[in-house]
Amino acid sequence: MRYVAPALLAMLLATASQAATKVKHFAPEGVPASLTNAPPFSGAVLAGNTLYIAGTTDHDPATGKPGADATIGAKMVLDSIKKTVENAGLTMDDLVWVQIFASDIKDFAAFNAVYRTYFKGSMPARAFIGARSLLGGAHFEVMGIAVKSK
Repeated sequence: MRYVAPALLAMLLATASQAATKVKHFAPEGVPASLTNAPPFSGAVLAGNTLYIAGTTDHDPATGKPGADATIGAKMVLDSIKKTVENAGLTMDDLVWVQIFASDIKDFAAFNAVYRTYFKGSMPARAFIGARSLLGGAHFEVMGIAVKSK
């Protein structure tokens, strides 16, 4: 019986800590101007120190068209991810998990050549998945999770 009070106190503190976690939503980056109000999702959600980044494609915000080739597409989508991460007060090196969907698995090397240039430290855990076709003819869709360094 004497262990009930400490256990109850620990549960209450954990609940209070979870309730105190601040959540902030960010608009999607890189969405063409014609679709700014259309997406039914947040571009990213910061919950405490963890940023959850929604799927982001390699569409030019000005034209709504994907990159002309895989290298340009990779740069476009990673620039968008970088902007999202930085808007939340984090850096690309805070990414801990990244998932890449590619319309053509043959673009693996082209994507990697660009991807490496966005990190200074250790690389995040990652998956590269062939998806056959992506929304709007995109070459890539990238999503991930970043944790704010202390």
